[in-house]
Amino acid sequence: MFSSKTLVTLLALLVVCFSAPFVLASDYSNHPQAKAFVDKMVTEHGFKRAYVQQLINGAVRKQSILDAISRPAEKTKTWGQYRKIFVTKTRTRQGKEFMQKHAKTLARAERDFGVPAEVISSIIGVETRYGRNTGSYRVLDSLATLGFDYPKRGKFFTRELEEYLLLVREQKFDPTQIKGSYAGAMGYGQFISSSYRHYAIDFDGDGVADIINNPVDAIGSVANYFKAHGWQPGEPVTYTAMVTADHNADIANQKLKPKFTAAELEAEGYQSTVVIEGEQMATAMRLEGDDGIEHWLGLKNFYVITRYNHSKLYAMAVYQLSEELK
Repeated sequence: MFSSKTLVTLLALLVVCFSAPFVLASDYSNHPQAKAFVDKMVTEHGFKRAYVQQLINGAVRKQSILDAISRPAEKTKTWGQYRKIFVTKTRTRQGKEFMQKHAKTLARAERDFGVPAEVISSIIGVETRYGRNTGSYRVLDSLATLGFDYPKRGKFFTRELEEYLLLVREQKFDPTQIKGSYAGAMGYGQFISSSYRHYAIDFDGDGVADIINNPVDAIGSVANYFKAHGWQPGEPVTYTAMVTADHNADIANQKLKPKFTAAELEAEGYQSTVVIEGEQMATAMRLEGDDGIEHWLGLKNFYVITRYNHSKLYAMAVYQLSEELK
């Protein structure tokens, strides 16, 4: 028989246990999806089970990562608000300093890949302030958290975790030490793991494609990414447009990829402020700026910028910052 004092203590413990909120474990040592991931890395890629298990056991679930991905600036801000973050006097000044410091590398990248130096620099400027802010989360934690505890895009991020382990094996990096964004993007240009493996290049010839610490490799890699996604050298990115009173507002902001010819858009009430060929493909955009509604026509190179980040606000910020740097 329990004493009355013991019973009171047990009841108190039960109350605490059943009234406390359910908290997920901070690591993934017993997570069912994590166990399946370990099996896959062993059977499909030949990793040692103990090695992968140790990494996964050491991955930490971060609530701040889950909070951050639920409110990306591209989906919560107007164009006017978004522009103030990225197209600033400070970022322009820092960008010109970056371009001056790496002038030879940028010129070589432009020559080899056809991507303007100011566009390459603008990407790096928007992503990390030219390498000043490359992220504070361990990539291992970011990808495990989003892969195993973010069902909305869990499949994508689990795949990126797989790519990450392949990447660190190929590049001989320490997987526990690399830091990046809350979404697991790395280095000057914020490449996710799959992009790193497919588009990062060794641009200085030292045998390692290091976009994390090496701005030369980062510059070449951003240019290579753009060329691989169809950048058209010497072609424009976007033009402002005027609209008629009866323009078809429904076709604005439909798709990032150009789907209408300039002639078709003109027939719908969208007239470019610069003369362009009628067969030029474009997409109509309506943006809420600080001074009112802005209308733009996004061309093929605008679409290429959105392959880096699937947002018209992002691409417009990159474009306008590049114009300041030019």
